[in-house]
Amino acid sequence: MIATPNSMFVLRPAEMADLPQIETIAARSAIGITSLPPDQQRLIEKISSSRYAFSSEVDIPGEETYFFVLENTSTGEIIGTSGIAASAGFHDRFYSYRNEIIVHASQELRVSNKIHALHLCHDLTGFSLLTSFYIDPQFAESAMPQLLSRARLLYIAEHRRRFADKLAAENPGVCDAEGRSPFWDAVGRRFFNMEYPQAEQLSGGRSKTFIAELMPQYPIYVPLLPPAAQLAIGQLHPDGELPFSILIDEGFEPDIYIDIFDGGPTVEARVDTLRSIRQQRRLPARVYTSSQTEGAMKPNDGNATMLQALVSNTRADRFRATLATVRIAGDEAHIEADVAAAIDVADGEALRVVALEIAPGAD
Repeated sequence: MIATPNSMFVLRPAEMADLPQIETIAARSAIGITSLPPDQQRLIEKISSSRYAFSSEVDIPGEETYFFVLENTSTGEIIGTSGIAASAGFHDRFYSYRNEIIVHASQELRVSNKIHALHLCHDLTGFSLLTSFYIDPQFAESAMPQLLSRARLLYIAEHRRRFADKLAAENPGVCDAEGRSPFWDAVGRRFFNMEYPQAEQLSGGRSKTFIAELMPQYPIYVPLLPPAAQLAIGQLHPDGELPFSILIDEGFEPDIYIDIFDGGPTVEARVDTLRSIRQQRRLPARVYTSSQTEGAMKPNDGNATMLQALVSNTRADRFRATLATVRIAGDEAHIEADVAAAIDVADGEALRVVALEIAPGAD
């Protein structure tokens, strides 16, 4: 699955015709990514629910889930997936462990101890969730992961009423090749006579409430856990390092919450604080044909800026996003005709554009 010089990669809503390739991707995904289950019927339901969400008129975030695929349009191959759940815990509370410091003090002994504890909470209920990230390893070092992850934010920017004002994303925690999780073995397994992969399968990517309701409601004192479990708290599975790094660059906070199954970090942020949201612009497109492109794409005046950028249309249903060279001149975005065709944008229609390189200090 190698990109050719003429390859163009487009992020778009998943279709039922993509099912065979999505099944292959789900089988490759790490244990713990329950929003991409290796189960055909659940994947069919996921795609169907997503198609319904994209095509619906939505005024407030609810049970909608949006599922994207990243396609090499020259070959039809799917090289990645990502998604958004509009409202975490819409049907049930969304549980996490919150990292806390509990202070135990004795004035008589003049002793004060700060102890790391985990408190079961549902603080993130109602947040929108970024889910289902997978990129073909051949493209991990390319710009494709940026497109796969960050273009979702362009969709959120355009359709704000569909999503909450806060976002979260669960990241897979430490487990071995057989699916053994030191955090689960030390905590969850004490209350459930099942292995970690079985517990993940039962949760089905839908709700962890049935697990949380049987977990201890009082704080878990981290120093009482086995050393391996302590070390696993907030640590990433290797497959999660790439998407995690993209989210951290965006400005997500990684230190407050962890997953109740494997202890992996759950990041969260306000939408308006994210760098791609702050730096993106909504501009009318100026489209050039192949005969006009060479001259049109040159920054031939002092007010023009050339960008390697993520660009998307502004459609709710037929959303499309890709990577392209964009010339920003005044309040217009100049793009080549093949780019416009790929993202389904006509001359004069609005598009969203954000630079490929995030500017960390820019507002």
